[in-house]
Amino acid sequence: MVLSMERWVGKVAVVTGASSGIGAAIAEALAEHGLEVVGLARRKVRLDTLALKLSGKKGKLYPLKADISKEEDIINAFKWVKENLGPVHILINNAGVYTQTDLADGDIDIWKNTLNVNVLGLSIATREAIRDMRANNVDGHIIHINTVAGVSPKANMYSASKFAVRALAETLRLELLKLKLKIKITTLKPGLIDTESVPDFIKAKVQETGGEQMIGPENIVDGVVYALSTPPHVQIQELTIRGVEEYFW
Repeated sequence: MVLSMERWVGKVAVVTGASSGIGAAIAEALAEHGLEVVGLARRKVRLDTLALKLSGKKGKLYPLKADISKEEDIINAFKWVKENLGPVHILINNAGVYTQTDLADGDIDIWKNTLNVNVLGLSIATREAIRDMRANNVDGHIIHINTVAGVSPKANMYSASKFAVRALAETLRLELLKLKLKIKITTLKPGLIDTESVPDFIKAKVQETGGEQMIGPENIVDGVVYALSTPPHVQIQELTIRGVEEYFW
């Protein structure tokens, strides 16, 4: 199998949650490979800083402020892409929130926010990307950044949201087949990644072990590039990337 990113050069990729961590690292890598990258996030200042850092790369980062929990923001972002850059070829659904709550005495506002970002926001972005790809006859690629933390104590709504992402990916694969669309769908499941979004209590537990359970965002980027680099007829359906010493989850 010949791996190559050449067919994506000059094409448009949308990356959600692109202001930091895995999302920022993915946006940077895609720009280096020559793509026109649209980074979506609430923290526009961080996106602007990243765009400045990437000036001079083979591709370019276009920073757009968007709250993935709001349908209007997502729709407006894809409208901007259509009017200014052209058809979407790649969508990286990276935006997500880690929340702690339970069902016995949980907070419904936390439940709603978790589902709005991790499930509904991801679904809306996916819908908009597919509509655009379908209208422009694009054989695109959608990648959901999920997690290995499928069952996490005190974070059951978060766990439920991540189970939903996997189900949405698999049902979408079957849906795309039925529609005879050659759009790939990949679920990438990171383990413990050293980013600011990892809660302090998890980092503290990792430090107690004295091991190197956490790996860097660049390792997840390698997985994204690998999935995108496969030939048009090959699909990486699911990929798990974690540190060799990890045993937290």
